[in-house]
Amino acid sequence: MTGEIPGVNMEDLRLKGFRVHALQPSQELPHHQGRRDFYKMGLINGDLTVQYGGELLELKGTVLFFVNPKVPHSVVSRVNRTNGYACLFTEAFMNGRELRDSPLFRAGDNPVIPLNSAQAAFMDSIFREMLVVYQEDYPYKSDLIRNCISLVLHEALRIQPPKQAMAFQNGAGRVTHLFLDLLEKQFPIERLNEPLQLRNPQQFADRLFLHVNYLNRAVKSVTGQPTSTHIAARITAEAKALLQHTDWSVADIAYALGFEYPAYFNNYFKRLTGTTPNTFRKV
Repeated sequence: MTGEIPGVNMEDLRLKGFRVHALQPSQELPHHQGRRDFYKMGLINGDLTVQYGGELLELKGTVLFFVNPKVPHSVVSRVNRTNGYACLFTEAFMNGRELRDSPLFRAGDNPVIPLNSAQAAFMDSIFREMLVVYQEDYPYKSDLIRNCISLVLHEALRIQPPKQAMAFQNGAGRVTHLFLDLLEKQFPIERLNEPLQLRNPQQFADRLFLHVNYLNRAVKSVTGQPTSTHIAARITAEAKALLQHTDWSVADIAYALGFEYPAYFNNYFKRLTGTTPNTFRKV
């Protein structure tokens, strides 16, 4: 939630709740890292490498890119001249629950949606309309921008439905959705006195009133990965974010993530990442 974005009046953004701007080919994209208090969606044409939630994502060609404010992100590198549009908005400007529940902004889902030429042209027309309206004095432009954002969100889901959407018709899909939702709602960790509560499959099964074997079978059948793998990946991503974007000690981070002793956290982090927390923080 710290840091400014070049060319963006942050105070104006917070007051209005939204902003739309074009990305010029010569404009340097921000390389900040951090958690801010607004959502972002962009129509981007170029060749970028972005760090998002501890993972490197390649953006090539024309894509839609959705950013959750609770997920640390930054531009790592750019190969070609990049252009397009960006729309930033606060949770209060849109329906907060709709944003939090949307797979487009869930930390565990891929926030990049490649577009073909027809899809890119349609999205370009929406973003151009938003930019024109944003620059006008139309008295109801907030409503119009809000409707355009909703249209982009729904079109994006139509182009690339969430992986588990088709599986919601059966029990395994529903259970997997409940598990992933419960997992994601634990993050981000923002207070040392509110440590992570659910850290293993048995704890999730107990919370969902399921037998742990059934939970494991359901999640594996829908996602192809064991329940423990999803949990470990999310804890590791949060550990990286806390190491990069807070001044908490490694011991504090260990306790916040539910580890009884810092040594347990050190061994866990090194086993999953190949490096120690202290070494990762210094990179």
